[in-house]
Amino acid sequence: MKHILVPYDGSEQAEKAFDAALEFAEKFKSAITVLFVARIPEPPESVARMSEPPEDEETEAIVAAAEKQYEELFKKLQAKATASLSLKLNFEIKGGHPAEQIIYVAEEKEVDHIVMGHRGNTYFKRWLLGSVAKQVMIYAHCSITIVR
Repeated sequence: MKHILVPYDGSEQAEKAFDAALEFAEKFKSAITVLFVARIPEPPESVARMSEPPEDEETEAIVAAAEKQYEELFKKLQAKATASLSLKLNFEIKGGHPAEQIIYVAEEKEVDHIVMGHRGNTYFKRWLLGSVAKQVMIYAHCSITIVR
């Protein structure tokens, strides 16, 4: 296990996943990439048929806002990692659908393992909508640890 990806959204589950990834990294001397995905809003279906997809400028603005929002969180994660390990974390912010971006970054960065939190939705919502964790488990090329 040389490279671990941790999708991060600031939730309690994401914190637990980050802590688990630190344990793995310490044991296996792995690199860690922490990924935050800024969800790009999709227009309602009736509007989507009439309009163009979001412009690159719109996407860039959403990602830039996310960078400001998560800058402090990433500093805290870096401090936590520095306290327990002597590794520098890599941080990425992408815009798009979370599952798609997690899978894309995992392939792009040649990640060996994804450690992610489990969303606490009700069983019905998971069945109806699916979850990001479930989608990543189905399509990711590498092993995955889901932390509850």
